[in-house]
Amino acid sequence: MEECKGADEAALTGAELKKLKKHIDNLMDEITFLKKVHEEEIAELQAQIQEEVNGGDGKSQAQSWGSILARACEYHSTLKEQQGDWRTTNNSRTGDSHDIFPVKMADDLPSEFDVIVIGTGLPESIIAAACSRSGQRVLHVDSRSYYGGNWASFSFSGLLSWIMEYQENSDVVNESPAWQEQILLNEEAIALSKLDKTIQHVEVFCYASQDLHEGVEEAGALQKNHSSMTSASSTEAANSACLPTEDESLSTVSGEVLTEQTPGSALQVNDVEVTRVKENYCDDKTCKRATSEEGTSENVPIVEDIAKQPKKNRITYSQIVKEGRKFNIDLVSKLLYSRGLLIDLLIKSNVSHYAEFKNITRILAFREGRVEQVPCSRADVFNSKQLTVVEKRMLMKFLTFCMEYEKHPDEYKAYEEITFSEYLKTRKLTPNLQHFVLHSIAMTSKSTSTTIDGLKATRNFLHCLGRYGNTPFLFPLYGQGELPQCFCRMCAVFGGIYCLRHSVQCLVVDKESRKCKAIIDQFGQRIISKHFLVEDSYFSENTCSHVQYRQISRAVLITDRSVLQADSDQQISILTVPAEEPGTSAVRVIELCSSTMTCMKGTYLVHLTCTSSKTAREDLEPVVQKLFIPYTEMEMENEVEKPRLLWALYFNMRDSSDISRNSYNDLPSNVYVCSGPDCGLGNDNAVKQAETLFQQICPNEDFCPPPPNPEDIVLDGDSLQLGTLESGVVPEATSETPKESANLWKPEDHSE
Repeated sequence: MEECKGADEAALTGAELKKLKKHIDNLMDEITFLKKVHEEEIAELQAQIQEEVNGGDGKSQAQSWGSILARACEYHSTLKEQQGDWRTTNNSRTGDSHDIFPVKMADDLPSEFDVIVIGTGLPESIIAAACSRSGQRVLHVDSRSYYGGNWASFSFSGLLSWIMEYQENSDVVNESPAWQEQILLNEEAIALSKLDKTIQHVEVFCYASQDLHEGVEEAGALQKNHSSMTSASSTEAANSACLPTEDESLSTVSGEVLTEQTPGSALQVNDVEVTRVKENYCDDKTCKRATSEEGTSENVPIVEDIAKQPKKNRITYSQIVKEGRKFNIDLVSKLLYSRGLLIDLLIKSNVSHYAEFKNITRILAFREGRVEQVPCSRADVFNSKQLTVVEKRMLMKFLTFCMEYEKHPDEYKAYEEITFSEYLKTRKLTPNLQHFVLHSIAMTSKSTSTTIDGLKATRNFLHCLGRYGNTPFLFPLYGQGELPQCFCRMCAVFGGIYCLRHSVQCLVVDKESRKCKAIIDQFGQRIISKHFLVEDSYFSENTCSHVQYRQISRAVLITDRSVLQADSDQQISILTVPAEEPGTSAVRVIELCSSTMTCMKGTYLVHLTCTSSKTAREDLEPVVQKLFIPYTEMEMENEVEKPRLLWALYFNMRDSSDISRNSYNDLPSNVYVCSGPDCGLGNDNAVKQAETLFQQICPNEDFCPPPPNPEDIVLDGDSLQLGTLESGVVPEATSETPKESANLWKPEDHSE
């Protein structure tokens, strides 16, 4: 009897041990992801686990596993409570973290879905989330190793890897299409492209002191940045790009991670940096929290501060590389209108719980070679020293008219055929006011925008004032690349399956019905679906032979200070530089400070955007020369008026927006095309496109409704009916208090 009892206890202990080990494996996966933030604590925990695993047997070992599990669960809960510990988006860019989406291996994929989405840009991610939310089975794939496509954000080393990827695109050799053997007699194939040709004319220049040593690496990175640098002349940029000589391949480590975010209010706008931000970015007690409108800095002139601390202001390339994980560099530069379609969608769907935002603190204008701040609200207008009393009254009268211009057709109907610039002259506004309204409020083209376009843009600007701050714009912390990931997370919550680094070879079309019936992936697996959404860049030249694309000129700069210094160094600014030559476009400049979590402290990240007329460098370098000067050691000793340029990237990006579907050759009716980023400031085009395509797929379904209350989720056995629901995600997404919800839906319009 005693022996039987011992055998039973041993069997029970083995089963419990196996179950506990399974839980431990899951926790270890999450610990791997978190170890970048808490390296020492994780190392200690892993050592304890290893020691417990190696020692003991049977029942005592099971008890040890139980104690380890309890400690790991407690540690995991503590980490999740810390604001922002899941928001290190750099992990998903450099590929050194673990997947938290339901990502399956290729040989484990189901053979049939309702919707297959190819590409993880913003429109595709919104559609995937909406379809998954409406109960569709969604497969979301991307041949890239990161989320977002041309909407993505990168750490500094991640951006260098992205640059090398496009420079090496021409070396890719197309292999013989083995998938053709799988095409049946009653089928035909639409081959997809293996090369991404949306990025061209990539040029990189480093102006900072290039004292990079072999041992310098990005803080927290798994791999070293082996970089070969060439010294830049004191008067001109280096001819060669400052890129690593060895390929930092993103495929060597996992890059399929969307960092989980601790939900806050339904749309959390940060006026003050959170404690974690202060800890990461402040070296001493002089660091101050930044507000959206005014800082709390000491009453000491900024120029005097810089003069007293010349060493602290000296930024080297080594520092940029070492602090590279504090950069989140957007490929596309946009802002969110506070009453725009994307903000409304984020609030409606509760996706806003996965992101945080900061208000743009000021709007600038460039006139007569100077950068000036533009008064936006009524208080700003009357407090402005740039305008005379007469100009203030004229401006307020005109802005009041623009808010209700449709009620006064007599004042604009006769001028509908002329440009908005000419119309402003008929309103007898001074040249100063005309410049402010045209370039900084309406933000329209001087030569192409009509009167109606200008009035609509001005009204939209005024309508968005005061909802979340003193300007109409918001910017997502950690960059624009957070937004596609937020919608991908919503899709995953409701059962969507994600596969990165997973290319699709072709679309399979039935000859008789002329509808697409399946895809064949890189492993030769045939996956059937009813609907297919494909991002424009995946189509081959044969499919796009009649498409006429526009181009966007982009520049990304790292500078040492703001284009317009103020009492606070935590300013987020937007500036429009008017076009000087016929046939060219105005250049939009967005300057981001370190509190946006897009650059290291002591630097600014500057984005320049315009419609292309030449290469990006030819379009944007004249504006760069007006606003900045190249960094040189000699100028460090003498104070200069303009900010110093430390590093610059130029590239052209394809603008596939507003392309008619009929321009593509022989697309089946159930294949839908999603465009890449457009040149506009807002994201309305992406949201409109996503909603239009969703209504074609699910005509009777609500577009991205709020998730259900956790209490209403029905359990079926041990699994949830809502798919691969991650523990705690939905409860967190709907946990705002009634007061927060009311404030969200009915914000107070202070300035209005």
